[in-house]
Amino acid sequence: MSGTDAFSLAGKVAIVTGASHGIGEGIAKAYAAAGADVALAARNVDDLTRVAADITALGRRAAVIQTDVSDLDQCARLILRTNQELGGPSILANVAGVNRRKQIIDVTLEDWNFIVDINLRAPFFLSAMFAKDHVARGATWGKVLHIASMTSFRGYHDLAVYGATKSAIVNVAEMQAVEWAPFGIRSNAIAPGWIETPLTATMNPSRKQWVEDHVPQGRYGVTSDIGHLAVYLASHASDYVTGQTYNVDGGFTAGHPWPNIGS
Repeated sequence: MSGTDAFSLAGKVAIVTGASHGIGEGIAKAYAAAGADVALAARNVDDLTRVAADITALGRRAAVIQTDVSDLDQCARLILRTNQELGGPSILANVAGVNRRKQIIDVTLEDWNFIVDINLRAPFFLSAMFAKDHVARGATWGKVLHIASMTSFRGYHDLAVYGATKSAIVNVAEMQAVEWAPFGIRSNAIAPGWIETPLTATMNPSRKQWVEDHVPQGRYGVTSDIGHLAVYLASHASDYVTGQTYNVDGGFTAGHPWPNIGS
């Protein structure tokens, strides 16, 4: 396969968790625009229904599957219903994530469990369910995508538990890449920087300005910046790519521009 066909997802079925808004919504729509049918998973059915309407407008099928990924029984149901409603999934994007900003000394066990269950436990076991289904169906080609973070590589104030899960997910992708290569499954991660979503829209203006001053490209990213890479990592174009994490952060982790104070 060569040329633009290598980037096509025509005939593929994808599962996207956290698909009701933000990066998850952007990835789901990008997959559909590339030709995939998409199972949309999140807790908010109204938002999923809105995203599904956008996907059907692109001429693709969408399945709305209300899912709390912290409940592994619901994760198993997500795999089953995707098979029933769309066919066997060959792409899984683990996007659902949560955070609670607290200093380390103030983190409770309940905080820890809440964040770890959704950001790490869910993608770990949902991916395993996806892989088991893949093998049981005799499939030979599959892609898993995780969402890491800048906190996977650097320390930030009040983000210790979130950062721990996002550091771990980088290694999860590496482990899956090694173990699942014989089954034709590739696993990679994207580490977004600051992306414009409904959540970042409420950010304190002074903090938003700090971000723009420290990102070499001088702006927030948009969900399509993630979506385009997600399509590549879900397509045949990346069949020799696995166990990798890609920063999409406008150059933030590479370094920061000098302040504009003259020579």
